Amino acid sequence: MPVFPVNRLRRLRSNPAIRAMVRETSVEVSDFVYPLFAVSGSRIKKEILSMPGCFHLSPDKLVEEAKEVHSLGIPAVILFGVSELKDEVGAEAYHPRGIIPRAVKAIKKAVPELLVITDVCLCEYTSHGHCGVVRNRQVDNDPTLDLLSRASLVYAGAGADIIAPSDMMDGRVAAIRRTLDENNFPHVPILSYAAKYASAFYGPFREAAQSAPQFGDRRSYQMDAPNVREALREIEEDIAEGADMVMVKPALAYLDVIRQARETFNHPIAAYNVSGEYSMVKAAAAKGWLDEKLVTLEILTAIKRAGADIILTYHAKDAARWLQ
Repeated sequence: MPVFPVNRLRRLRSNPAIRAMVRETSVEVSDFVYPLFAVSGSRIKKEILSMPGCFHLSPDKLVEEAKEVHSLGIPAVILFGVSELKDEVGAEAYHPRGIIPRAVKAIKKAVPELLVITDVCLCEYTSHGHCGVVRNRQVDNDPTLDLLSRASLVYAGAGADIIAPSDMMDGRVAAIRRTLDENNFPHVPILSYAAKYASAFYGPFREAAQSAPQFGDRRSYQMDAPNVREALREIEEDIAEGADMVMVKPALAYLDVIRQARETFNHPIAAYNVSGEYSMVKAAAAKGWLDEKLVTLEILTAIKRAGADIILTYHAKDAARWLQ
């Protein structure tokens, strides 16, 4: 093998043009999905305190946001509903005139080219804040599947392009796929939150979605942080049940899981750069402790380099502008 001074690796770092020529990983605007929080009403655009730059948006303001997102070249948004109507079974999640179907219809009418992904879960709509039916203070898996399937059918009927179940109930991908297929939506793909960890990085999101559990936690259904082989089992099962794409969540603290998933499976891999990861950058940048642009692009590059094909991130609009 050539040794110094014959082999000088710095030659390929000597100027920006050479660095760009040999760059191994490229983050593109087309990689991004931008999360949006939908609320009832009109002319509502209220900033989320713990997530600067993110807002609760009524359907008319969602349309404005969707137009901006599309103009930046971002191909997709994912919708989360924030509901004041909460009950034990999250009925607002699958009501045909609920906030999500209304938001989907408004966006697809105004910006039909923009892909609309709908998160499917019950936590934003239940009085107890858990992701499924609760019996004896335990989340009951199987009765929850029917409610998730009903919500998925309502969202597909409203025009959602992709259904994304995030609840982590066993068997929910198969139940949703069967429901969609039996009701003339075989063409609607499923993006499964396949490896969703019980993470402390979700804190700001729970304020945004008003979905914090009212008792206990979600560790009986979301994944245990130390486990990687279990994540691969979860992904494998969701693919077998009919998932078209799979997700690892969170992203930044789970880059090794993204890498393992990429090396193991041929399906498209999504990664969710979650609220806590976003808010840490925003808070440090506001203090002047780091360069927001450089740090954000480095984080997104790391997620892409680990193997993600799709990146869900609250940084999407800013990153799109920087990349252009």
